[in-house]
Amino acid sequence: MFPNRQLRKKWKSYLYELYIKCMGKDSIKRLDRIVAILIQLQSKRVVTAQALAERFDVSLRTVYRDIRTLEISGVPIISEAGVGYSIMEGYRLPPIMFTRQEASSFVAAEKLMQKFTDKSLGAYHQSAMYKIKSVMRGKDKDWLEALESQVVIDPAQELFNKEIPDALEILFESIAEKKQVALMYQSLNAMEVTKRDIEPVGLFHENNFWYLMAYCHLRQDYRQFRTDRMAGIRRTNKGFTWEHGSLESYRERKDPENKTTVRILVDREVARYLKNSRRQYGFVSECERPEGVEMTFRTYSLVYGFARWYLMFADYATILEPESLKERIKELLKKYHRRLER
Repeated sequence: MFPNRQLRKKWKSYLYELYIKCMGKDSIKRLDRIVAILIQLQSKRVVTAQALAERFDVSLRTVYRDIRTLEISGVPIISEAGVGYSIMEGYRLPPIMFTRQEASSFVAAEKLMQKFTDKSLGAYHQSAMYKIKSVMRGKDKDWLEALESQVVIDPAQELFNKEIPDALEILFESIAEKKQVALMYQSLNAMEVTKRDIEPVGLFHENNFWYLMAYCHLRQDYRQFRTDRMAGIRRTNKGFTWEHGSLESYRERKDPENKTTVRILVDREVARYLKNSRRQYGFVSECERPEGVEMTFRTYSLVYGFARWYLMFADYATILEPESLKERIKELLKKYHRRLER
């Protein structure tokens, strides 16, 4: 982080002096808060006392006292009544600078972290973003804030159970420390939640969902678990009982004999709109025909997943094989017809 030994020594000395001032009055917790306040002051051009009080859940009086401690420690803070606090331009610790293009990537990353991770990991990323913004120039902070208010990311569905806001944090720890996790899980076809002792191998995001690959002691095999179906998760002190391979090696391990080959002919003007969704149903290849686009699939879920997906564009497509898919589509349409007549 620091380009030379002299600057690193200066930063350590600065924190030590701040620590001595804080310990005479409060505790290490206050030191952490004051350092965080310093970082937030550097992350924006102006920060109000009310904003600091709300973020750290303290009184305005405590904020005023912490600001005074920073001033005594030599931080050049400018205070303007009715506006807020700012740090004198040019004051930078640590001395790292980012280009506007790099800063733009932080905006996208922050929005994605807010929507595509759980609450706990999102909070850690927000804290990291304050540190990153703290080393930018004032005009670049304004430029970044203008972008932040105009970028919105809205996922198509809930990716995590709101009752377990730290799911990803626990899974990351488990993978790194090789510790088992106690998981309460609601599978797609099960009526009840089951308890699983699992050994997480890795996480991957696919088809708009987060998945966990893990060794399941209940099933005595490797299984995939979708994060939105997790009903509870808990750390344990039990270590892994197996030496696991790479994540990709388990994702590619499925038995090809359980797959069914499907060929469909899709109208050319509709085929292009299927490119984003067809992969999750086992898409293999496509070829141009005079009548349209012929697509070949190898799928595990012919009866439920593939058949229902096909119905979304069935009036623009023809089933070439297998016959069992045609029969399944007829069955689903009959059920729908009966419901319409009620």
